[in-house]
Amino acid sequence: MRRHPRTRRTRRRVVGALTAALLCTAGLAGPAVAGTGSGSPALADGLALTPPMGFNNWNSTHCSADFDEAMVEGIADLFVAKGLKAAGYQYVNLDDCWALPGRDADGKLVPDPARFPHGIKAVADYVHAKGLKLGIYTSAGTKTCNDAGFPGALGHEYSDARQFADWGVDYLKYDNCNNQGVDAKQRYRTMRDALAATGRPIVFSICEWGENKPWEWAADVGQLWRTTGDISDSWGSMLSILKQNLPLAPYAGPGHWNDPDMLEVGNGGMTDTEYRSHFSMWSIMAAPLLIGTDLRKASQATLGILDNKEVIAVDQDPLGKQGTVISSTDGRWVVAKRMQDGSRAVALFNETGSAQRIATSATAVGLPKAPAYTLRDLWQHRSYNTAGTVSAIVPAHGTVLVRVAADRHWAANPPAVELGLNGSRFIEPGTRTALTSSVTDLGRTAAEGVSVSLTGPDGWRIRATSPTRATALRTGRALHTGWQVTAPAGTPRGSYDLRLRASYRSPGGVRTESAVTITTTVADAPPAGSSYLSDLTWLTSSNGWGPVERDTSNGEYDAGDGHPITIGGVVYPKGLGTHAASDVEYFTGKSCEKVTAEVGVDDEESANGTVSFEVWADGRKVAATGVLTTDMAAQSLTADVTGAEVVRLVVTDGGDGITSDHADWADAKITC
Repeated sequence: MRRHPRTRRTRRRVVGALTAALLCTAGLAGPAVAGTGSGSPALADGLALTPPMGFNNWNSTHCSADFDEAMVEGIADLFVAKGLKAAGYQYVNLDDCWALPGRDADGKLVPDPARFPHGIKAVADYVHAKGLKLGIYTSAGTKTCNDAGFPGALGHEYSDARQFADWGVDYLKYDNCNNQGVDAKQRYRTMRDALAATGRPIVFSICEWGENKPWEWAADVGQLWRTTGDISDSWGSMLSILKQNLPLAPYAGPGHWNDPDMLEVGNGGMTDTEYRSHFSMWSIMAAPLLIGTDLRKASQATLGILDNKEVIAVDQDPLGKQGTVISSTDGRWVVAKRMQDGSRAVALFNETGSAQRIATSATAVGLPKAPAYTLRDLWQHRSYNTAGTVSAIVPAHGTVLVRVAADRHWAANPPAVELGLNGSRFIEPGTRTALTSSVTDLGRTAAEGVSVSLTGPDGWRIRATSPTRATALRTGRALHTGWQVTAPAGTPRGSYDLRLRASYRSPGGVRTESAVTITTTVADAPPAGSSYLSDLTWLTSSNGWGPVERDTSNGEYDAGDGHPITIGGVVYPKGLGTHAASDVEYFTGKSCEKVTAEVGVDDEESANGTVSFEVWADGRKVAATGVLTTDMAAQSLTADVTGAEVVRLVVTDGGDGITSDHADWADAKITC
């Protein structure tokens, strides 16, 4: 479940001796195990041979009154009605707040009668009748993670496991709060043995936030383990968790999965492009796919992402390989996953705030040399042939997910083409901007009868200045077309989409259409002189928790919930309050020279805060602090940004996750 970071840190420090009775276990033999190939055995119980798929209520409801029996049963109904069950979603999981705060006279857990008037078994029976499974939540501590302090299972493992089994529970999420300092391996192994003793197959989800590196020891304890702290519904949080989980690929496999936390798709804090990246990257990492949005309110766009069966097939591939990083230069990621049929799933993932060309090759992702390959775009649901290049112009924060195979049927598909648009992405109203498009044949066969067009918002003038047609393009050849683009005078500042389209025929005469959206920006450079950055309009911003704040610290949830910026006892009236991982981008129009700030972790945080501040100018890192901690005074940061079109203020997490990382850009100014 998600916790407020400060609350969770406080609970981690609650340590002390435990009585012998609390530590007592039944001493039963542990379950059978099998090898994993990563130096740790895996449970041989046949559970979770592919990553679990389902729903968990926490991200959308927390402990609100909306979380109750009717909601849970309604989610089960929607799994069937919306086709999610058919797509592979199976578990309907309850998170915290399902129980009363106290146990009964016999030490048993008591479902909250207001939320679950018919009890958990009745809900399980309803879910099972739909052909689905029910999950439940508790903590490997004396209390759960909610501030109300519902009973945890520490010292009650066998009794609680027996209750869960008797109710018909199929999945247990076991959290890490109020653990009294007891060794994690001991706490989680005790519950493993308690679940095994019930005789009921129950998937065991270890949720200790990756603090004790469970990937190194938990393969014979549970079927999945959290690798990171909690996700939040923001690009910065998702990106930070993605980067922590990617290196752990060797530890994942059938029955033992790395878990980078639940899906935020549909909760409103990211764009649909970002949510497609979220879903794509979780799938190529063979992560559990647990829906975290209220499906009763889900849009068609959200359901379209969650129900993409071709992407789900990447996640659920029975070979059970987690994708590995092939390259990650300057935020342009290539991640490849070996599939059971010998093909490769390949994610071209763009971390950056502008469209990027991301490229690899069939041999680089592990396929054998071949005359040509079949390339299947899993979001466009189209197949092409390629001579070996796998590339695309990927939109900001976007992902192109493809499946590439060295098969004999490649010639039945039209050639793949790559569309690009070169030139500044910034448009000045009333002024002509020169851009150049490209249509490049990546296929083994020729693209014939090629034509290209460029369109924009209503009222924009777009004129080609060179040919828009080519008789044929052979492998590697391109049609380059110049364009003049003019936004009307008075166009409001903001982002606008240009749509580049290409039409061509395969040698067999099949007409194919391809298109890419390129986002341009109408923006003003800062005024001459020195300006506070908190007074200027940024192009984009992303944050680990909550929004970037102007002139206050980061409050982690809603805009305006921060406090006065304070570093080393000094209060600053102006600045930006961020939370790692964070990225704030400004248009500077090549007219600015210098950025200055006093930077550090806000005093409101504990000693756990570790961050690094960076300033980037047009893709070049021009200043950095190294890792700063909470107990350090503010550091002066000066960056030369002379001639840069775009300046970015970046905060990283210091390499240890994003807990406690309230990062202040105090007194931040730019001189132009």
